[in-house]
Amino acid sequence: MISNVTTDSRTGLETREMVLNMGPQHPSTHGVLRLEVVTDGELVVKAIPHIGYLHRCFEKHAEALSYQTVIPYVDRLDYLASMNNDLGYAIAVETLMGKSEKTKIELSDRVEYIRVVVAELNRIASHLMLLGTFTMDLGAITPFTWLFRDREYILDLFEEVSGARLLYNYIRVGGVSYDFPPGFEKKITDFIDETLEPHMAECDDLITFNKIFIERAADVGVVSSEEALAWALSGPMLRGSGVGFDLRKDDPYSVYDRFDFEVAVGDGRYGPIGSCWDRYYVRRLEIDESIKIIRQALEQMPDATEPDEVRSAIPKTVRPPEGEVYVRTENPRGELGFFVRSDGSANPFRIKGRSPCFCNLSIMERLSEGCLIADLITILGSVDIVLGEVDR
Repeated sequence: MISNVTTDSRTGLETREMVLNMGPQHPSTHGVLRLEVVTDGELVVKAIPHIGYLHRCFEKHAEALSYQTVIPYVDRLDYLASMNNDLGYAIAVETLMGKSEKTKIELSDRVEYIRVVVAELNRIASHLMLLGTFTMDLGAITPFTWLFRDREYILDLFEEVSGARLLYNYIRVGGVSYDFPPGFEKKITDFIDETLEPHMAECDDLITFNKIFIERAADVGVVSSEEALAWALSGPMLRGSGVGFDLRKDDPYSVYDRFDFEVAVGDGRYGPIGSCWDRYYVRRLEIDESIKIIRQALEQMPDATEPDEVRSAIPKTVRPPEGEVYVRTENPRGELGFFVRSDGSANPFRIKGRSPCFCNLSIMERLSEGCLIADLITILGSVDIVLGEVDR
């Protein structure tokens, strides 16, 4: 559709702007997102993201459910990081329960370490998905199949411990649904040592330092640190711009303060800092840092002191005292926050999710100005959105 025709005063040539719809069926929109793209030839004048094709109504559903039965709905927000979602929600409700001595929940160290291990494994799986789909958006098929091969190992581990491969409902308010099966810790260690780390070295040779990939991503979609903070970006979108803020380090929750790991940040190695390449590289480095955390957690994890210890603190009925709480955790895509308000009943009075994908997507229109249509795909891929979380 031709939207606007203007005449250049110097040359007398007509400029015709065309409006194109990219999505919601487009394979590179990563979900049911529609981009209203205004183009001038191959240049993008602006790209306006339109959401609202899912209408999950998560927050409204939660008002009619008990606190524990909200968890399967939390799973479905960022369905590529269900363990991380469940962890954030469980900590929020447990924090609210802790406002009264009568309802306070004391978690065992084993529960805390199990939660960290599965959350970091899910962070790795989520980043493997992004690295694979991002490079596929740019035309590379082999990295996608290789990285999904490694993601399958993690899904197999999750299936063994929870019975599910995508939506786990594993972390509960007060504990986890099952303890690790015998020999599970060794399976994780073997996977990291023998499979994941060698394959990440292959990934660097194939993608990270590939000349073609660098040229496609290193000078595209640049976000300065000032812009990243002004737009409330978080996660790799923020750290890719050189801002070393990670809630696991700067506002630690669970037992993250017991681990030694680094916050990965973009360094502008190939062009301006804050480019699509920097955002890719932050996620690649975070896989290494998650491996460090998992190893330390497995070493520090105490043995179970009693049968079914991981479920012993789960209350039969979750009924927090009246009050409200906001808790934030580090999802693979950024700051995931849950506001929970209780009226003293067994159902939450109000739940609100702060979606990192929604906030990160807000800068899309600014980033698209003046880029090429081909680069628009690169930029969107580097944002790493999951529409189940955007349109809650």
